[in-house]
Amino acid sequence: MAQFNATQLTAYFVCGTQDLPAGKTLPKLVEEALEAGITAYQFRDKGPKSTLNEDDRLPMAKELHELCQKYHVPFFVDDDVKLAQKVGAEGIHVGQDDEDISRVIKDVQGKMIVGYSCSTSAEISLADHISGIDYYGSGPIFATQSKDDADPEIGIAGLTKLVQQTDRPIVAIGGITEKDLTQIAGTKAAGAAVISMIAQSSNIAETVAAMLNTNWQH
Repeated sequence: MAQFNATQLTAYFVCGTQDLPAGKTLPKLVEEALEAGITAYQFRDKGPKSTLNEDDRLPMAKELHELCQKYHVPFFVDDDVKLAQKVGAEGIHVGQDDEDISRVIKDVQGKMIVGYSCSTSAEISLADHISGIDYYGSGPIFATQSKDDADPEIGIAGLTKLVQQTDRPIVAIGGITEKDLTQIAGTKAAGAAVISMIAQSSNIAETVAAMLNTNWQH
């Protein structure tokens, strides 16, 4: 059974085939990020730019999970409990419009870390009454190009309010760049979840080091 620790949210990489830079495969990119020291990886493969069909998803998830195990980093699956169970993922992350969170918690039976997207005070209030959620993903902090259906940005002020509202750790997501990390850590968020900041980085080792060296307060 996967054990959750808020430090796992420090340098959280979210990526699928739709996010790849030219000339890189997903396993190659994820291994580079793992070598650099990411603290969690989420397999989020969706949208019109994804290059995986339904039959490709399971073997790809297995390969990525094995890579994460090699580096002792928790592997999360986005919005697909059955896939997460098939590969023995350490965690599952669901959004407000994905599978019902209470059903997800029941299905994983305490065997996975559970993350839940909450970006408003009302969403946090409701979720705080549901046991079995380990952390919240909140954002987008800034405008993002990585999600076609992104909600309006909440900014640093919005993130600060959400962190103050709940005792559960929050990982910030959405449009984050290296220059934003100190400001985000100042809200007492537990870490940053990023897509393009790592996927499009010209120096992944330096990018991840910047995340790891930020003064997060766990």
